[in-house]
Amino acid sequence: MPGAASIEAAIGKYVEAGELAGAAALVWRDGRVVERAAVGRRDLETGAPVERDTIFRIASMSKPLTCLAALTMMEEGRFSLDDPISRVAPEFVRMRVLRAADGPLDDTVPADRQITFGDLLTHRAGLTYGDFHSGPIGAAHKAALGGDIDSPVAPDDWIAGLAALPLIGHPGADFHYGHSTDLLGLLIARMEGVSLGEVLSHRVFGPLGMSDTGFSVPADKRGRRAGSCGFDAQGRPSALAAPPGGAALAERPQGMAFESGGQGLWSTVDDYLAFARLFVGEGAVDGVRLLKPETMALMMTNQLSEAQRARGSMFGMPLFSAHGFGLGLAVVMDPERAAVSRCKGGLGTVGWPGAYGGWWQADPTDGSVMILLAHNMMELEQLMAGIGLGVYAAITDFHQLASA
Repeated sequence: MPGAASIEAAIGKYVEAGELAGAAALVWRDGRVVERAAVGRRDLETGAPVERDTIFRIASMSKPLTCLAALTMMEEGRFSLDDPISRVAPEFVRMRVLRAADGPLDDTVPADRQITFGDLLTHRAGLTYGDFHSGPIGAAHKAALGGDIDSPVAPDDWIAGLAALPLIGHPGADFHYGHSTDLLGLLIARMEGVSLGEVLSHRVFGPLGMSDTGFSVPADKRGRRAGSCGFDAQGRPSALAAPPGGAALAERPQGMAFESGGQGLWSTVDDYLAFARLFVGEGAVDGVRLLKPETMALMMTNQLSEAQRARGSMFGMPLFSAHGFGLGLAVVMDPERAAVSRCKGGLGTVGWPGAYGGWWQADPTDGSVMILLAHNMMELEQLMAGIGLGVYAAITDFHQLASA
């Protein structure tokens, strides 16, 4: 179809220019997939092409899935947004807060209050990622928690290790992107008495038919798995042994108990579509209801104050000049000024991208869903040097064409 060809060409020009190894994308509208594309290579070593069923690491696109699973439990009365997480994790009863985010670990004050489940769902718990800091808190995170995606630290030890570290902000005070969703995932797993993977499978993947989504790729599906792809010193796509920064291993070991609800999932465009359609279906897809309409509406409603939106940033760039943040994802509040990089559509459009080039949005004003998955893995220093930015230009072009 012409639309699909246009999208394929739009993404393909970045592949041809050596700015992107490959990507899969689709657009869902009027009850069906109306446009799709699969461009470039899923594995730079073998030359295998990207196909519609290629399985990608989705990084932080995992977060809304974990938050959704938690909200199904909230509906059952297992917790409320205002409940302190110490009900489930007494390790967090008494937290301390750094006077300065990159200051000495012993220069702290008592937290104003306890962390709540609502704080975790909105990244207002005062938690962070170690890689965001050059000071002692960064090194302390690595020592206590291991890799952000594949960690040898057992879940209970991971929870205890995080609780032993000071926060970088008082609970409820500000948006700080970090391990909030990882902690949320481990807490709902603790509540259920099973692994997070089992929680997600039972509550989300199974009901929605997401058969290719999980924390690892089974042996019989590895032929469809996208290889790790980054960039060399000249900025050309290059095969990697594993994702950069030590976040994940080339192969997740059998028996590894830690599962990152914030960053650890693999998925396909069609699997993620099944999830994303919940946001244009008031919590239901093809007659399968996961959330009540009122809970879905709450998830899609900005939870940040105006002051918190104004202060919200990442890498020194404002996050919420035209967006808010609901329960686990960004929400468009100013359609004219909204940046595509998070999501851009009608009022109330939601989405949240992944660090490895994955992107999606669901627009309830026109019932559309757009998804693009890629493996575009760069070191932070490369990103700051402008290497690997082609994926964001490809997403912008894809969005423009898909919105026409």
